[in-house]
Amino acid sequence: MSEEQISTRERIVLAARELFHTKGYHATSMAEILKKAEANSGSLYYYFKSKNELLRAVLGWYEQMLYPMVMDPAFALSKDPIERVFAVLAGYREMLVMTECTVGCPIGNLALELMECEPEIRAKIELNFSNWCKAIENCLRGAADRLPRDIDFERMSRFVLTVMEGGIMQARGHRDVRRYDDSVAQLRDYFDRLQAKSAA
Repeated sequence: MSEEQISTRERIVLAARELFHTKGYHATSMAEILKKAEANSGSLYYYFKSKNELLRAVLGWYEQMLYPMVMDPAFALSKDPIERVFAVLAGYREMLVMTECTVGCPIGNLALELMECEPEIRAKIELNFSNWCKAIENCLRGAADRLPRDIDFERMSRFVLTVMEGGIMQARGHRDVRRYDDSVAQLRDYFDRLQAKSAA
């Protein structure tokens, strides 16, 4: 889609999304969003009554783009359900490398920054996490015949999320992607052991 085809509302949401991700919600001013979106204040307040309302739109954008931007590109790399999980994790590694470990998971960032937010925002953050976990859970269920029968796929998907978020946080803290790699490698070892146990 060309820049001309993107509506003013979309430009504002995309500008806010990028700034919230790289700078943080509180550190981003409405003036910065307007400048990046090449929009005037009248346009912004026509679509969004407040910065908080704009944040809800950004979180809604992440909900809609989970598969087009995160899952589908990773899933296209392999038909193996477990390899798809690790392809998703590899996508976050690429983000860390590209930003020299300065930018984290956008939803994880917002969850940490907005710990004391209104219930509607919290619900949208929770929904984004839940949707991510559901996609991973579906991959794990696709490999059910290779995993122990007593595996709780829902809990396992949350464990994968924890590895990803924790690995990113450590990589950022140390400015070293190897911290992320170590976390993912340990998860890979765990999956290998589960598959070996199931095969035995």
